Amino acid sequence: MPELPEVETVRKTLMAQLGSVEIEDVKVLWRNIVDQDLKDFERIVHQRIEAYQRYGKYLIFECEKDALIVHLRMEGKFYILDTEQPYDKHVHVIFRLSDGRYLQYHDTRKFGKMKVVPKQENLQYTCFEKLGKDAIDPTIDSFELYQKWHPKKIHLKKMLLDQSFLAGIGNIYADEICFSCGLDPQSIVYDLSRHDFENIVFHTHRILMGAIRSGGTTIRSYTSSLGVSGLFQLKLKVHHQKVCQVCGSPVEKIQSDGRGTYRCRKCQKKKRKRG
Repeated sequence: MPELPEVETVRKTLMAQLGSVEIEDVKVLWRNIVDQDLKDFERIVHQRIEAYQRYGKYLIFECEKDALIVHLRMEGKFYILDTEQPYDKHVHVIFRLSDGRYLQYHDTRKFGKMKVVPKQENLQYTCFEKLGKDAIDPTIDSFELYQKWHPKKIHLKKMLLDQSFLAGIGNIYADEICFSCGLDPQSIVYDLSRHDFENIVFHTHRILMGAIRSGGTTIRSYTSSLGVSGLFQLKLKVHHQKVCQVCGSPVEKIQSDGRGTYRCRKCQKKKRKRG
């Protein structure tokens, strides 16, 4: 699944390759991708894209009056084509652009969602109200997070994957954050200290920014489909590894709250429960 760094890579690439282009027409080939009445969705036609934004895992195409909000979900991808070409069964939305090119949305699993809403200042969109701060937002306050989350008796990894904690972290980077903090992903949040939360915020920012600089992580079927290959998979310390990249011990794969999870028992420890 594309996580924050992958979506940021797609955002930057679309911005560089498309620029300020007008959407002249849109063709919806799979109705369920569009999360609203088609007439409302088609408001985006004849509007020029003025900015390419991102919040967590969401892409936002801000136009003159409205914004197109896209969640790529499991395997959503964009393709830019110079001319109209035959498309396969996995292409679900096609945008015809004013420069003669076509932007195709491709999604093997059909889980992605799109919606057109009135443009808002500072990304104040209703669909983001329940999300935490963007995971690379420099104003994140670790003490505020500690106050809100440390009473919860849930696993650390489950907290990291909860988009109301911080928006944009997915399975791959949650494993890497736990590893960098030296914490077992099945540590109970209730047992974490303020210092642990400081480390979580620090390493979240460090890891995600490093992944952005590397173009994201390409694992299984994810690619940006825009001529950009993620290289951060070459720097992963524990996720999808057989041997710990720090101590050389075997990496264990477990199921934690229904998610495949990688950990090094030597480098990552569970915090002791408080009395």
